[in-house]
Amino acid sequence: MANWLWLLSVILLCFQWTVLHLANVPLSPEWQALSAGLAIFGAAFILSWAAELAQLDIPQTLALAVLALLAVLPEYAVDMYFAWMAGKNPQYTAYATANMTGANRLLIGLGWAAVVFTYWFKTGNKSFDLEPSRKIEILYLSLATLYSFVIPFKKQLDLLDAAILVTIFVFYIRAASRAAHVEPELEGPTEMIAHWGVQPRRVATVLLFALSGYTIFISAESFAEGLLATGRTFGIEEFLLVQWLAPLASESPEFIVAILFALKGNPGASIGTLVSSKVNQWTLLIGMLPLVYAISAGEMIPMQMDSRQVEEIFLTAAQSLFAVAVLVNLSFSLTEAALLFVLFSTQLFVPDPRFRYFYSLVYILFTLGMLISREKRKSFLALFSGHSGT
Repeated sequence: MANWLWLLSVILLCFQWTVLHLANVPLSPEWQALSAGLAIFGAAFILSWAAELAQLDIPQTLALAVLALLAVLPEYAVDMYFAWMAGKNPQYTAYATANMTGANRLLIGLGWAAVVFTYWFKTGNKSFDLEPSRKIEILYLSLATLYSFVIPFKKQLDLLDAAILVTIFVFYIRAASRAAHVEPELEGPTEMIAHWGVQPRRVATVLLFALSGYTIFISAESFAEGLLATGRTFGIEEFLLVQWLAPLASESPEFIVAILFALKGNPGASIGTLVSSKVNQWTLLIGMLPLVYAISAGEMIPMQMDSRQVEEIFLTAAQSLFAVAVLVNLSFSLTEAALLFVLFSTQLFVPDPRFRYFYSLVYILFTLGMLISREKRKSFLALFSGHSGT
């Protein structure tokens, strides 16, 4: 009964916006943003369930490729809308950057840290180890992160960035497809649906994919524009709403699932899922922005960035570098999680742009400090040399 209630409740979140959208019900900006945001929230849950069920039926390589794309679809839809509009109105470029940097920093600073805190609260253990197979994600996250430092110095996102980042993503998927395949650990509604039998399960999977995809398609524009209009109505900076509130709607289901895994004593699976999402967002999501922008603009021109966007991307790259240093030895401690959370959360209360470079420097210094450790340094070298030393 609980699984049915959970499934129906999430489906209703999608249906409420579908009805409002199809009936063209006039809504104030804040209610439009809330209703469409809840629909994206529900669609993200449904998408994750459908993706888990699909792993039971499609080939491993295809599953990895499809799941990697689906993992960022809700976030992707909103950011691609901003990138498309930026091709017609340069003001939207800032919103595309805000959404992308917010999603990436939220994932690490809040999502990764929350898993460790939850596991510690549940078991009392102050650290845990990741599976050796996670070296694949860490390696490609390292490559994408090192390249990302080039972007702030160019002050633009162009088709060269798209080619390099999408190539890293493709090689990541290729490497992941060769890793040992692990059957999905089904919980909640997915476990219930899996017991319906092969044919009903497949039909349910297709219907869940269709519902989530349609909901995201009809919600992205309304949610994005509703957020911008809400900011103007209440005098809230639009950049901040897009940077932090929009990613919360699309990332929350993933956070919740990861925390549930941690509560069940499986933090490795939690972090593994979130690290994979970080790789997807830091390669494919960023790489697609200049491509969508150029297509919308009708000419092969780069997305130009102002000083604030440059600062935000540099800060996000610095946080990503520190995150790599944290996980490079396949271990995650409570102290490291606390550092990630404190450095992330305190940024939110310091609007002065000079502090973005200050926090970037702090991240880099902490990274260098970690690499002084023989274990971390040896693990980092082994990551790129292809050896398994620690």
